Amino acid sequence: MTDMSSKDTTTAEALDAANELGEMRSLSADVWRQFRKHKGAMAGVVILVLILFACFVGPILLPFDLEEFDLENANAGAGWPNLIGTDQLGRDAFTRALLGGRISLMVGFVAMAISLVVGVLVGALAGYFRWLDWFLMWVTDLFLSLPILPILLVSVVLFRDPMQDWLGDSLGIFALMVTIIGGTSWMQTARIVRGEVLAVKEEEFILASRSVGTRPLKIILSHILPNVLSPVIVAASLGIAIAIITESAVSFLGLGFPIEIPTWGSLLNVSSTRLNLNIWLTIGPGLLLSLTVLSVNLIGDGLRDALDPQARSGA
Repeated sequence: MTDMSSKDTTTAEALDAANELGEMRSLSADVWRQFRKHKGAMAGVVILVLILFACFVGPILLPFDLEEFDLENANAGAGWPNLIGTDQLGRDAFTRALLGGRISLMVGFVAMAISLVVGVLVGALAGYFRWLDWFLMWVTDLFLSLPILPILLVSVVLFRDPMQDWLGDSLGIFALMVTIIGGTSWMQTARIVRGEVLAVKEEEFILASRSVGTRPLKIILSHILPNVLSPVIVAASLGIAIAIITESAVSFLGLGFPIEIPTWGSLLNVSSTRLNLNIWLTIGPGLLLSLTVLSVNLIGDGLRDALDPQARSGA
């Protein structure tokens, strides 16, 4: 009898696991089906993939060596083979715009990851532990009340030289930019996660986990966070665009990456003084920046609709 009961229990657990796996697969398939129906989101995916390919593979395929200067061909206008002209040292401006996209995109994704980790951590702890809620939300409100752009500019001025001396010119300013941008953009994610955790932690399956003595950390990681990821994913997608724009704004003001390290912001800064010579030097990186932000926003819009239970049930 004991063996039969043990076998029945094992079979029931296996069926429950299979049903749960089937529901997860069905949910993911439903989300993907709904996302594919969003024409704007699919257009955003295509644009973003093309920009990523162009920025990370294009400079390898283009026949231009940016280490060599061609002063006789300096400040050339748009034409062939220099599609948008050359810079003051005769280097191909289009290739430099694609190289600048590498750094701008990496800053956006890494800063978003930092913001996501901090925001989810603060929001989950504040929502689950009531004794931490007041303090963490007070810190969040404090950061929300601060003028982010002036703080960003002051931080870059204060810590730029020490970081460059420690890690080198390019790596030092990259680490500084992603740390400051990510460390000043986590507040909205924290508020979203906190609200979702407050709602989910009162569900019956969470109360059941507590009653059997499951540790809070395991409850948060295994049961709560998987159920609050939908708004977090949307916030993360939009955070990439905000981080890219922030880095470009700081570099445009001349306080970000140095001029010799191309980013979309620094290229716009240099080309803004030469509009009368070649306007395409501004249009090139500006168009790439605008298309990237547009594509990320379209993807975020599609994810929001696909992850919305009411939208899925209506469809």
